[in-house]
Amino acid sequence: MNDNTERNLALSHMWVAFIAFILACFMGEYQVLERSGFIEALDSPAMYFASVSTHGVLMAYVLTTFFIMGFGYYTASTSLKVPIWNKQLAWGGFWLALLGVILAAIPLLSGLASVLYTFYPPVQADTMFYVGATLLIVGSWVWCGIMIVMFLQWKEANPGETVPLAMFATTMNAMLWLWTSAGVALESLFLLLPWAFGWVDTIDVGLARTLFAWTLHPIVYFWLIPAYTAYYVFVPKHAGSYLFSEEAARAAFIVLVVFSLPIGFHHLYMDPEQASGWKMLHGVGTFVVAIPTFMTGFTVIAALEIAGRLRGGKGLFGWIGSLPWTNTMVLSIILSLLMLIFGGFGGIVNASYAMNAMIHNTAWVPGHFHLIFAGTTVIMYFSIAYYLWPILTKKPIYSNNLALVQLWTWFIGMSIMTTPWHVLGLLGQPRRISSVVYNNLMTLSWEPYELLMIMGGLVLLGSACLFIYLLVKTQFGSTTEVFEGEVEYAETYHPVKDLPDYLNDIKIWNKVIAVLMLVSFGIPILQFFFLDTYDSSAWGY
Repeated sequence: MNDNTERNLALSHMWVAFIAFILACFMGEYQVLERSGFIEALDSPAMYFASVSTHGVLMAYVLTTFFIMGFGYYTASTSLKVPIWNKQLAWGGFWLALLGVILAAIPLLSGLASVLYTFYPPVQADTMFYVGATLLIVGSWVWCGIMIVMFLQWKEANPGETVPLAMFATTMNAMLWLWTSAGVALESLFLLLPWAFGWVDTIDVGLARTLFAWTLHPIVYFWLIPAYTAYYVFVPKHAGSYLFSEEAARAAFIVLVVFSLPIGFHHLYMDPEQASGWKMLHGVGTFVVAIPTFMTGFTVIAALEIAGRLRGGKGLFGWIGSLPWTNTMVLSIILSLLMLIFGGFGGIVNASYAMNAMIHNTAWVPGHFHLIFAGTTVIMYFSIAYYLWPILTKKPIYSNNLALVQLWTWFIGMSIMTTPWHVLGLLGQPRRISSVVYNNLMTLSWEPYELLMIMGGLVLLGSACLFIYLLVKTQFGSTTEVFEGEVEYAETYHPVKDLPDYLNDIKIWNKVIAVLMLVSFGIPILQFFFLDTYDSSAWGY
């Protein structure tokens, strides 16, 4: 296969992702500065909401989608040892998605799409924003189709053989994205675009929010699965160990995908459109998703313990100190799991009906969200980049020591920034506001935490700049040294000789998902067409 094409495809996607990332980081620091009210010259609600909307879109949609596509293409070609199917189509999907990003960026940066990354109606964005978002989604569907075709072609060419774990996880993620993005696609096609073009005067806000809830929570696992993939297929190898159980890994991905889709109403606990029974059904499903997280934690930590003991670690916890902490992949998994523990605790609070009422729409929510996404997930994107960049560019990483500093500072900065957010949420600070200066005794207690958030944001911004610097120096530096390494995937402690079809195929799980989605979203969506529900006029707009 033409390895240069696969490498260029991966690099192009990842550079778009990380350029979006660094721009969003600068906006994020501006936002905590402006929101604090400490610098009056920055006080501009219009600028704040334009910035926070752009920041959210760049991080949640551009960074993630392009990184996942680039990582997926290279994972597919190297794990299956075949060329990318239909490279012209892959490049077409890339340019279509990039065009969507550019079109959406114009109204975002000009303040015509200050609707936050959730773009909930009845707040309306410029038509170009919705068109751009739609093109980004359609471009990502091209990637999904290519991954599924490559998966099925390989199975047909290798009957009875086990699909490599990396490709199995990537294809499950592609299937997840096709299912979960359907919600926001339906919202855009039938509600937002006709409304933005002026073809209809009003839309049903409750229906729009319900369709977006279809997408809103499963998208988190779309972001997370590449991190989990690295947990399983890269970390054991870098630690000098073996994957503890491939069967457990596959089961974790299956449960994660199947049960992450028919949930999402815990984001609508405070909304009146859906009955409490449906909210309870989705709430229970949300807790089920904790199962694959526990499975992943056990399996990956078991692999790390094997590595530590093979390196001479003794006693109950002595193996931890024996791990190769100077390996960026190993350090990343340790820091990622620490943030996952604390972020997961916040997620349990969010998913619990009574406790959710206490922290709903407070600063607690972005604190939890940043800890899981920007902490647990993005730090693994960093380590994947550090591992793949020398392979993709054929040049050694510029400085492993600086890479370690970057990972530590990201972890420290995220801890400093998100902890005050959680506390502020418990102190009643609302989210989605441009200023916290209300001049009363309660808000005075917020000020020390606002200062900590600014400090944490500065550490994160410095860490982000260091990350981009390392990638640029690695790829475009003047070194003449050539890196000859290739991607290596972890071997299983107990080699897999025969797997049942349900652990080696996606067809049966696609059918299970269809049934679960029909049960959990069928009636809640149909009710809007048969009952007198809350339309946009009921919201006072």
